[in-house]
Amino acid sequence: MSDLGAGFGYLIKGQRWAFGHGRWFGFGLLPALITLVVYAAALVGLGYGADDFVGWATPFADDWSSPWLGLLRNTLVVLVFAFGIFLAVITFTAATLLVGQPFYESLSEEVDRSEGGEVPESDLPLWRELWISARDSVRILVRVALYGVVLFALGFIPVIGQTVIPVLGFCVTGYFLSEELTAVALQRRGMVLKDRLALLRTRRMMVLGFGVPLALAFVVPFVAVLLMPGAVAGATLLARALTATPGAGPAPAPEPYTLRKD
Repeated sequence: MSDLGAGFGYLIKGQRWAFGHGRWFGFGLLPALITLVVYAAALVGLGYGADDFVGWATPFADDWSSPWLGLLRNTLVVLVFAFGIFLAVITFTAATLLVGQPFYESLSEEVDRSEGGEVPESDLPLWRELWISARDSVRILVRVALYGVVLFALGFIPVIGQTVIPVLGFCVTGYFLSEELTAVALQRRGMVLKDRLALLRTRRMMVLGFGVPLALAFVVPFVAVLLMPGAVAGATLLARALTATPGAGPAPAPEPYTLRKD
């Protein structure tokens, strides 16, 4: 439970950092605003087309009597839209980070700089960073999609499908949301996707404590935009904690270097 609280603490600290640095807060809003416009249009389209899609996918139920036809199709419409939101929450972060790669790279470096200690910088050209981010995001989204298909199917189980499964869905969302956000700082530390996932598994509860509340907040589109700069800042703080010496807490600032006379 302490790790859950610690993870949530990094989320709050990140938001405080962003709101306390107005220039960087505004700097981090632009990519999220651009992505929001695109995603809002997609969700509106899904909302209008979900009925037609469900009707097309369930021709076997055309002759069912009331109320079973309405119950089946209304339930499927809700599940389809919920699945769309589930994917939107995950892909929103990946798309925003891809659009705003230079923005969030600089923001993450500034957080590291303000906390003291080593400030890793990427030596890769921008096109290479974008390629790595896009490739890793696709790999993460494949994992999320697999979980999503399983959870979608389990959603048909009475009672459990309407209670336990949504909770598991937000846990999955929060976990991979944390991976996407910490990737900004961890890639600068030379960690590839495999290493990042292994690192996150060592402190699962801390990662969930950071990611699940953020996933819940990201369901509201405008909230996602406002929290994005702080989410990157908080994920950088979380990455510092995860890569510090076990049990030692975040790495302290180094002592000033002085010449010694032998």
